[in-house]
Amino acid sequence: MKKIIALCLVALMTVGIASAQQKKSEKKTVTTEFLTDIDCPHCAKKIDNTIPYEKGVKEVKVDVPSKTVTITYDPAKTDDTALIKAMAKLKIKAEVKK
Repeated sequence: MKKIIALCLVALMTVGIASAQQKKSEKKTVTTEFLTDIDCPHCAKKIDNTIPYEKGVKEVKVDVPSKTVTITYDPAKTDDTALIKAMAKLKIKAEVKK
């Protein structure tokens, strides 16, 4: 009888852990496109080497010809103004593309 109860408890714990992991993977992200003043690959490299390490940033895409930077991030950890400030530290002017 004790083995059956222990087996049921292990099964319930497994289901609980699996559902908790699923909820973690369903976190919301926001993608924002910024217009910048970048004009060379060196500027793009500065962004690629720095912005991904900002808190909450998941993905960064830089397009030099169109002077845009697309950033996907967790809105619970950062926002557009914080990312604009992070680019300003790199001496890159940025604003949200409308």
